[in-house]
Amino acid sequence: MTSNATASTPSILALGEAMVEFNQSEKNQPTYLQGFGGDTSNFCIAAARQGVSAGFVSAVGNDQFGRLLLDLWQHEHVDTSYVHVDDQAPTGVYFVSHGPSGHQFDYLRAGSAASRYAPRDLPLDAIAAAKVIHLSGISLAIGVNACDAALAAIAHARANKVLVSFDTNLRLKLWPLARARAVMLEAIRHTDICLPSWDDVTELTGITARDGIVDFLLAQGPRVVALKLGKEGSYIATPQARRVVPGHVVNAVDATGAGDCFGGAFIARIVAGDDPFQAARYANVAAALSTQGFGAVAPIPDRATVEKLLGV
Repeated sequence: MTSNATASTPSILALGEAMVEFNQSEKNQPTYLQGFGGDTSNFCIAAARQGVSAGFVSAVGNDQFGRLLLDLWQHEHVDTSYVHVDDQAPTGVYFVSHGPSGHQFDYLRAGSAASRYAPRDLPLDAIAAAKVIHLSGISLAIGVNACDAALAAIAHARANKVLVSFDTNLRLKLWPLARARAVMLEAIRHTDICLPSWDDVTELTGITARDGIVDFLLAQGPRVVALKLGKEGSYIATPQARRVVPGHVVNAVDATGAGDCFGGAFIARIVAGDDPFQAARYANVAAALSTQGFGAVAPIPDRATVEKLLGV
């Protein structure tokens, strides 16, 4: 266990891998713009920009890329107390190139510091003191140690009555579908709030009807399902009620990270006391606004921007 909780333990903790991005600036040119990626990191930053205290649970390498990520989180007011610096492994990076078939992603993450993060590294006291811990399918897929740590974090949260939030984020480059189904469904059985994306959950379940999907997921154990529908908004379901919460219409230029922004904003509003339908209305606007700029992090709106549009 790496650290003890204090009175300043964040309300939201997110566990997973963040990476440094190199995005090709022009087709056929060997010039790349440096940015950041990682679904749970994007989620954490989105939550923090909505005014809720958030912390990241992970590992980075003792290298320049790791230091860039630590600087990013500190700039975004994300607590880095629970980020372990691994002297024996690198920070993950990835490259985005552009060609006739669109974006191509090439990852250098095998053996990364985050993939080696193990149950012994978990800040158990902080997890027990948080209000929500958030994970994703990628948190489970990046390595055996990381998967064990994620499942242990879920079990510890549940034992301490801490809400568990889970985003499916299926990445079949990281593991085969059969394994993903088995492990992710086990995680979902111990999840309070499930945040699936349409493509992920239809692949995982084989179900293509909205009500069939949420029926299946609610039967596994979650009390809230927020099915992300892109520009259509989200389909929110609890055991008592369900309905589509319409999306906010914008001229989108880049949807990278919009689902992560939705999740971070949604959980931030749950922590603030909103019911799931109120939280979805807010998160739909935040996610829509995040598509009006390039990259996963820079366009994430803050609370004042979202509330101004909502007329709050």
